[in-house]
Amino acid sequence: MFVTARLAIQSTPLAIGGLCLLRAAITEQPDARFSTFHDDRDFAALGLPRIVQQHASRYTQRHTVRGLHFQAPPHAQVKIVSVARGRIHDVVVDVRAASPTRGRHVAIELAAGDWTQLVVPPGFAHGFCTLEPDTEVVFRLSDFNEPSLLRGLLWNDPALAIDWPCGATPAQVFDIDQRWPRLADLASPF
Repeated sequence: MFVTARLAIQSTPLAIGGLCLLRAAITEQPDARFSTFHDDRDFAALGLPRIVQQHASRYTQRHTVRGLHFQAPPHAQVKIVSVARGRIHDVVVDVRAASPTRGRHVAIELAAGDWTQLVVPPGFAHGFCTLEPDTEVVFRLSDFNEPSLLRGLLWNDPALAIDWPCGATPAQVFDIDQRWPRLADLASPF
């Protein structure tokens, strides 16, 4: 039987200010495992906003590329990303106009079994490449999706120097993700 005591969620900062990983304490026994992915008290203590929407997406092909997406103000979002099935090569690019790290990116692997979550604040474009077939990605959002405010950055802009696991030939890139501007042409709202 699991102990249901409140488990603390820990935050680990990444190389670009504002980005972090969330890891919750895990209780394990030989035949089971338990963890708390979300707790409003822990999120508030970490300075994270309340989550108002959650959605998931599934990709049948390995090396499907999505992104690089963000939502513009006035409904910019904190996005908390995790993987429910499979693995992804997750990429976050700083698109803040006055940031000293504008155009730099952080890339990490997220996998279903490790229960790690990536926090992507406003001012960053987010994308990923699936590393396994039938990968499912979960998004927890601080504001509701507003299609008219969806913006993006071209996934393969050479200026970003992203080393995608699929190289220059993904198995699939959605049409919308092939039409985003390059960093040099992006009018950032941040």
